[in-house]
Amino acid sequence: MGGSDSIPTPGEFVEVRTRRWLVEDVTGGGAQVRARLACIDDDAQGETLEVLWHDEVDASVIADSHLSMFENPGTDDPEVFSAYLRSIRWNTATAADRKLLQAPFRAGIHLDAYQLVPLAKALALPRVNLLIADDVGAGKTIEAGLILRELILRRRVDFVVVCAPPSMTRQWQDELQAKFGLAFTIIDREYLAAVRRERGFAVNPWSSGSLFLLSHSLVTDEVYTAGLRDVLGEFRARSLLILDEAHHAAPASGSRYAIDSQFTRAIEALAPRFEHRLFLTATPHNGHSNSFTKLLEILDPQRFTAGVDVRPDDFAPIMVRRLKSDLKRFGENFPTRRVEAVVIDGLPADAPELVLANKLAAYDALVADRTRNLPPAAVARSRLTMVGLQQRLLSSIAAFTRTLEKHRDRLEQRLSELPPIQPDASLLEPVALEDEPEDEAEAEARITKEEDEAAEAIDAGIGDKALVDEMLEIARRNANRPDARIAKLTSWIRENMIAGGRWNDRRLLLFTEYEDTRRWLERRLLEALHDLDPEDRIACFTGATSTDRREELKRRFNADPAADPLRILICTDAAREGINLQARCHDLIHIDLPWNPARL
Repeated sequence: MGGSDSIPTPGEFVEVRTRRWLVEDVTGGGAQVRARLACIDDDAQGETLEVLWHDEVDASVIADSHLSMFENPGTDDPEVFSAYLRSIRWNTATAADRKLLQAPFRAGIHLDAYQLVPLAKALALPRVNLLIADDVGAGKTIEAGLILRELILRRRVDFVVVCAPPSMTRQWQDELQAKFGLAFTIIDREYLAAVRRERGFAVNPWSSGSLFLLSHSLVTDEVYTAGLRDVLGEFRARSLLILDEAHHAAPASGSRYAIDSQFTRAIEALAPRFEHRLFLTATPHNGHSNSFTKLLEILDPQRFTAGVDVRPDDFAPIMVRRLKSDLKRFGENFPTRRVEAVVIDGLPADAPELVLANKLAAYDALVADRTRNLPPAAVARSRLTMVGLQQRLLSSIAAFTRTLEKHRDRLEQRLSELPPIQPDASLLEPVALEDEPEDEAEAEARITKEEDEAAEAIDAGIGDKALVDEMLEIARRNANRPDARIAKLTSWIRENMIAGGRWNDRRLLLFTEYEDTRRWLERRLLEALHDLDPEDRIACFTGATSTDRREELKRRFNADPAADPLRILICTDAAREGINLQARCHDLIHIDLPWNPARL
């Protein structure tokens, strides 16, 4: 049993479920007092709610509120009334005129003129179906917040879902609260448990508010999206979907055809239920037109169809795309990015990384020669294995060692299970088709047989186990040793981050591609800088880092160097998208380069 002891009367203002309401009607008596309420908060004005007053946990009458002035009979002072009338006129003009904006003046931000362009374009659309594809660091979150705030002020939106990568949900929540005064609720396991504990297991968490954040990883989970679909119905007017890093919703482009991922299908099922859609990404096009047109179709199915070529004039009304280089020509002041290659040369011929690279090249040539006449599927599988080994070796010997051990285990397993297969590729040529056509079962059986034979040949006969053992022996011997990059990096740190035997205020970001390399790098730096007490100076940010720990690291890395000793942050791909670490750091070194340069 909850609720306040005092019973509200019509015309009073009350607080229920963390919102403020106007009491429209009160019926019943005793423990069955029923109140009909109308919300007066900015983000849910006009919403109605009927409650059993004494059953509400946090229900209370707002006493001595300035809102009670509206209850007093009589007329206002002429000056007060004229000010009120002018404010009504201004609000009315803003809501009716698409060129008069309120959101920029109600946000706690430093506003750049170019950030108003998406807002103006959004208001020009009958439905806000907009793709903001500005360059990294141009302020897409602020642009989205301005559009959201303006739509709320104009009463065009009353239900909002922001879908962001898992590592970004807390940052979205903080920025929307601090810069736009919008309190978003993160839908996750803890929130679901809390709502069900307070209001019963059958409660729909999406009906408990109007501003929500959902991570990409939960969009495909029915536990979280079933309730959202119930709230939206087939179509919900005045609803807005903001999709951050929207390129993740584009179909996968690893083959000739764009293949819908599970995430693509989930977003495609949810997006049409929203009246307005706002997609944010710095990389809208992945090089495959089918994938790009599919993304546009999800954004605005009335304008675009997947697979149909799109001309620049077609997406100009719904897309904003500015690079920093373009904005600089119009006078915007962005820091100049200097990209410098760190050259490491003069290595001795017996350096482990060079020896392993030469032996891996010889192994690659051997595999390519022995798989030359095999079916295409077998050749592709062998190439994938070799590319994986090359990627890991270019990252670090530690990463290469782990992958090579798995490769050798697979070879040994094949050798123990199967009779030795002679490297005579003619024995594994595709079976010639007979004149009569095959049915589906025969064709499938034939293809399966060829692929099995090819896989066995690659793993057991084609792979040269002796050469693999030789590489593995060298790799294991050097996996925990520093290489030339560690020496170069240590020298740079001592020259640029140490003054008089003490750490200065400079901070450094280190990026690695693999977790194995990240662990190796951390250990080698702790060893190389042991005389400088590096334990409190070096930290790591990975995919396994908890949300609370991520927020702590972000706070520490952006704090005043005089107040926090952290100087070096070693990151994997987990810090690649949207994490703000630039407040006090302008040095970033890639220990290894991604196989796909676009990821830089």
